[in-house]
Amino acid sequence: MFDTYYNFSARPFQLTPDPDFYFESATHRKALSYLGYGLAQGEGFIVITGEVGAGKSTLAAHLLASIDRERLTAAQIVTSRLDGDELVHLAARAFGINVYGHDKASALGRIESFLHDEARAGRRCLLVVDEAQNLSVEALEELRMLSNFQLGAHPLLQILLLGQPEFRTLLRTSPQLEQLRQRVIATHHLEPMGADEVGPYVEHRLARVGWRGVPSFEVRLYGELARATGGLPRRINQLLNRLLLMGAVEQRARIDVAMLEEVLADLAEDQQSGTGQPAPAPAPAPVVAAEPAPIALEVEPTPLPSSPPPQDAVAQQATDAEPQPVADDNAELARAMAGYSEQIAELQQAVIELAEMRNHAPDPAPEALVDAAADASRAERDAHFAQVMAALGEVSARLDAIEARTADQNEAIRHVLTMLIEWIETENRQSLAA
Repeated sequence: MFDTYYNFSARPFQLTPDPDFYFESATHRKALSYLGYGLAQGEGFIVITGEVGAGKSTLAAHLLASIDRERLTAAQIVTSRLDGDELVHLAARAFGINVYGHDKASALGRIESFLHDEARAGRRCLLVVDEAQNLSVEALEELRMLSNFQLGAHPLLQILLLGQPEFRTLLRTSPQLEQLRQRVIATHHLEPMGADEVGPYVEHRLARVGWRGVPSFEVRLYGELARATGGLPRRINQLLNRLLLMGAVEQRARIDVAMLEEVLADLAEDQQSGTGQPAPAPAPAPVVAAEPAPIALEVEPTPLPSSPPPQDAVAQQATDAEPQPVADDNAELARAMAGYSEQIAELQQAVIELAEMRNHAPDPAPEALVDAAADASRAERDAHFAQVMAALGEVSARLDAIEARTADQNEAIRHVLTMLIEWIETENRQSLAA
C-alpha cells in the first residue's frame, strides 16, 4: 500500500469518518456554531444536511469525540428504511438498553426509564440519527414522540438529524411533519469546500499521518482537484487514494496534474465499461490487498575491475640521492588516481541510470502476478545493489592503499631531501676547511 511506500503512519484519505482527521472548513465551522447553539438549548431537533460526501458523518464523529461525557450521554444510529417500531428498538439499543423480545410500548417504557435515570445523574441525552433521508414519515414521527419525554419541565432527549438534501426538502414541504418542523431549533446545510480550502484540507490530512513533504504536490493540482470533485471531501479522498497508489506503483516523489488527468480518465473508462454512461463523479478507490510490486530494474550493472592494479615497487633506498625514481613513482601514482577517477565516473553513471530506471520501466505486472513479479524484482534489485556496494568497497580499498603509498613516498622524498641538504652542508664545510 502507498502508506508503507511513503512512510505514513496510517491511511490519510480513508473514506470512513474519523474525528482525528476533522478539518474545519468555513462551512463546517458554521455548522459547529449551530450545533453549539442547539446543544445549549437542550431540547428539540438540530438538522444538518449536505450532499453525499460533504462531511456530515465526520462532523458528527468530531462532535461525539469532543463532548463532555460527564454532562451528556450520546448515542448514534445509522438508519436504513425503518418503520416506527424498528426505529424505537434501534434507538434503545444505541443507548445500551436491552429491549430484545419487547414490544414497542415496553421498549418505549425502558427508554423513558433510562432517560429519567440519566437526568437524575445530572446528564442530558443526545441521539444522533445519520442518513435521516431514509426514514419514513412514520419513523420521523416516532422520533418526535421520543423528544416529548420530560422530567418535570425539563426535556430528557435532544435529537441531531443528519441527512442529504432531499431530507431538507421533505422537512420543509411535508404537511405531515409540521409538528416536527416546529421543534427544529437550529439547521444548517453543509456546502462544498472552496477552491482555496482544498490544498489546506489535503495537507492537513497528510500531516496527521506524518507527512514531511514526500510526496510533494504540484501547485496547480489543488485547483484541478477542486474542479474535479466540486470541493466535496469524500470525492477528494477518493481521488487522492488513487493518486497516491499510482505514485507508489510508479515510485513517484511528486504528484502532478498529468497524473490526476490519467486517474480521471481511468475512472471515466471504468464507469463507462460498467454502466455505459460517463461518470458524474469520481468512483471510490479500489481496495488493494497487497503492496504494489516494485518496478523491475532494467539497467545492467556497470562492470568494475575485479582487482586493483599492481602495487608500485617499494621506495628506493634513502642512500640513493637521484630524484628520478621519485618522479617515476609520482607518475605511476597520477596514473592510478586517473584510473580511480574513471571508476568513480562509471559508478556515478550507474547511479544516474538507476535513478532514471522508472522512466524506462515496464508497466506494473497484472494483479494475478503481483507477488511473483515482486519477488523477482526484489531479487534482481538486491543482486544489483550488492554488486554496486561491492564495487564501491573495492574502490574505497584502492583509495586507502593509494593514500598509504602516497604517505610512504612523501616520507621517502623528505628523507632524500634531508640527505641532500646534509651532503651539501658537508661539502661546504670541507671547502671552507680547505
